[in-house]
Amino acid sequence: MEKPRLLFIYSDTGGGHRSASEAIIEALEARFSGQFRCEMVDLFKEFAPYPFNRLPDMYPGLVRRPRGWKHTYRLIDSPRRVRAVNGAVWPYVRKAAHQLVRRHPADLVISVHPIANAPLIRALQQQPSAHRRPPFVVVVTDLVSTHAFWYHRSASLTIVPTEPAATRALNCGLSPQRVKVVGLPVAARFSQATEGSDSIRARLGWPPDRPMVLVLGGGDGLGPIEAAVQAVATSGLRLGLAVVTGRNRELKARLEAGSWPVPTFVYGFIDQMPAFMRAADVLLSKAGPGTISEALSAGLPMVLYSFLPGQEEGNVGYLTGHGAGVWAPEPGDMVAALRRLLEDNGAYQKAVAACRSLARPRAAAEIADILMLQLR
Repeated sequence: MEKPRLLFIYSDTGGGHRSASEAIIEALEARFSGQFRCEMVDLFKEFAPYPFNRLPDMYPGLVRRPRGWKHTYRLIDSPRRVRAVNGAVWPYVRKAAHQLVRRHPADLVISVHPIANAPLIRALQQQPSAHRRPPFVVVVTDLVSTHAFWYHRSASLTIVPTEPAATRALNCGLSPQRVKVVGLPVAARFSQATEGSDSIRARLGWPPDRPMVLVLGGGDGLGPIEAAVQAVATSGLRLGLAVVTGRNRELKARLEAGSWPVPTFVYGFIDQMPAFMRAADVLLSKAGPGTISEALSAGLPMVLYSFLPGQEEGNVGYLTGHGAGVWAPEPGDMVAALRRLLEDNGAYQKAVAACRSLARPRAAAEIADILMLQLR
């Protein structure tokens, strides 16, 4: 008997869509080893017509213009306007959507990207009647502030990470029976320690006698990372810095060329983020949903210095309101927040506890179980 085929639709516009897919696939393999055939397809790079196929490459430049991004995001953030945009774009993307569905037949389609939902659901609905339409499951990978593009009434099920996201889904017209709050899927390695923090630090060469601050800017190294490193390194705090610049090679080169008064380790794109988060004491980062969910699972308190207008706006209030993070948009604010966390053990332990309380480390495993039910 042929194994069921699961098709994951994602895009490398930011790092969260791919990592969410990989976390779910990891959970499927752990729980139902060898029972599925899983395939990941990059919607834009592999099928979209020009200029949509350039979106992954254009994305870093687009989000570096937050004012324009904010206005565009809000302009179309309503179910009515989303339907109008999808209707206008459909004649242009119709051929690509049908090609994707035809070349990648599946028993279950899982979308982790909002723009994929309407065209692929429409293409599946237009298949010849002899073809069984597979269930279409949407896994929302924004955390709190979610765009109307995520929500399509014909989706078999929409899995959301938080209650605010569920409320938005209902406000966009989805029925409660087709919305489920599970959490944002992250790899099990963020919460299941297989190596102690002391061992990780020794392997990485990090100092064992200083608190370590992990500095992130997402997969593309966005935000005021350089100013943050400068402020923290020269603050007089006794700490070490581990700075991950992602795909931002120019930033990496500048930081590596700097002379820093504290132990400072600069990395490009890495594949061992779970180990980094378990070995660090505080995270200094932009408010990306995937990064936040990973840090929560690792019990890592956060100092947030920026957010992308639109989909990341609600993340800041969500974290600060629960005590798991501090909002510090200016270098002086960052230093003050780090000083309090690192010098006040009571405040630090409360932040760790808040992270643990908000974390949903079993989200990927629960989603794997839900997908199994969709195939029955």
